[in-house]
Amino acid sequence: MSGTRFDSNIKVVNVHRSFGTGGRAVHVLKGVDLKVEAGTMIGLYGPSGSGKTTLLNLIGALDHPNEGEIYIDDTDITRMSEGGRARLRRKRISFIFQNYTLIPTYTAIENIDLTLRLPGLGYFERRRRSRAALEAVGLSAWADHMPDELSGGQKQRVAIARALAARPAVILADEPTSGVDTRTSKRVMALFHAFAQEQGTAFLIVSHDPVVVEYVDQAYDLSNGRISPHKQAEGKTHEAG
Repeated sequence: MSGTRFDSNIKVVNVHRSFGTGGRAVHVLKGVDLKVEAGTMIGLYGPSGSGKTTLLNLIGALDHPNEGEIYIDDTDITRMSEGGRARLRRKRISFIFQNYTLIPTYTAIENIDLTLRLPGLGYFERRRRSRAALEAVGLSAWADHMPDELSGGQKQRVAIARALAARPAVILADEPTSGVDTRTSKRVMALFHAFAQEQGTAFLIVSHDPVVVEYVDQAYDLSNGRISPHKQAEGKTHEAG
């Protein structure tokens, strides 16, 4: 699935996010800084409730920080209008959600096709990309199956195919290898690595899966509202191929 290489990246500068007011406010992110270059993959680890999904939502223009700046393509998205943020999500960002978010009345290939309608792609290009993406995740034979006919791991792979088919500048993935076995997890991560290299896509991957560390360019821990290098990533020697 080769194509034009994007120059985009992600840059998070001193981002704070809290919920609630006054003495009951919960400070989830406390001055987070993070950079993801085009064509690279960053892994983000942390315990449940540490703010990983909150950070993804902020970068994906689904939420606003209380303080700080977030750049996509060198544009501070915190200063964009709601319409501009919606256009950014439609054209430049793809999400892989942990709960799949597949439409239950659409087949696997129709779920992918629907997403590709948003940027205005023609029918034949949509079908070509949808089939190529399903083939890449090993689900060509399941293209016409409904979500309730798929296992949890297969649904996750359809969600991954949907994100890749859009060929976005940025992919934000929340536990993309949950529900799949180790062999499939490695296949998915190798696919991400190849896609990042070919397309220049910036990947930010939230995970608990130790396999992810083997494939990302850098891994971090998010704890107590702050980011630090992931200890298990130190000295890693695996080269994804």
